[in-house]
Amino acid sequence: MKFDKINLTHKALIYSALKEDNISWEYCFSCLYVWNKGRTYVYSDDKVALFYMDFGKKLQELRKQKGLTQVELAELLYVSRTAISKWESGRGFPNIESLKAISKFFSVSLDELLSGEEILAIAEKDHKEKERTIRDLVFGLLDCGMALLLFLPFFGQKADGVIREVSLLALYDIQTYLKTAYIAFVGIMIVLGIMTLALQNCCQRLWTQSKSILSLSLSAGGVCLFIISQQPYAAVFVFAFLIIKALMLIKR
Repeated sequence: MKFDKINLTHKALIYSALKEDNISWEYCFSCLYVWNKGRTYVYSDDKVALFYMDFGKKLQELRKQKGLTQVELAELLYVSRTAISKWESGRGFPNIESLKAISKFFSVSLDELLSGEEILAIAEKDHKEKERTIRDLVFGLLDCGMALLLFLPFFGQKADGVIREVSLLALYDIQTYLKTAYIAFVGIMIVLGIMTLALQNCCQRLWTQSKSILSLSLSAGGVCLFIISQQPYAAVFVFAFLIIKALMLIKR
């Protein structure tokens, strides 16, 4: 266990804490070591600071020592006041970059802010967040890429006894319901792609859990639609995008 030192001349300042918190203590030369179940009381700047408390309380104590409000600290760290409130109340941890900023601003080490296990957990969470961001970016771009069906010649159309490749917008010799289904599919995929790109920071559970499955399901439905209606080029195009999405989910 790691111990911090308290100058003997200041030990009277912590006696009340010793009595209330059942803290073990002993003298060693000119210093007093005080500890109790992961907590260590240390004397600093005419205050008794409580170390080895949870991160939220540490951050709150450091902020108060600087005489800052949550809003002022948020502005200095370039985060929202809500984030500061969330961290101090123990409802979450900052990411690695914010931790580094906090460490630098208050001149404390990361080890003093968090345990090694907590730092590893945050690093793992950051890694997963980056993977999710990349996946959302790829899924969003691929779904928006369905707009290419509107302009590129992926559809076969008979003209003067010859089958010509045309874009969806130029496709006219086809049943109305089929063209409506094609356009509806492309439109829904584009909307989903835009939403995926625009809502990358959305943490709503239903959305985060369903967007990838929804994209895969719609893509699979599009492949089936084009195969059944005998549009092989369009089917291959959508299938290629579907394979890329599936590989990204498998890799995850």
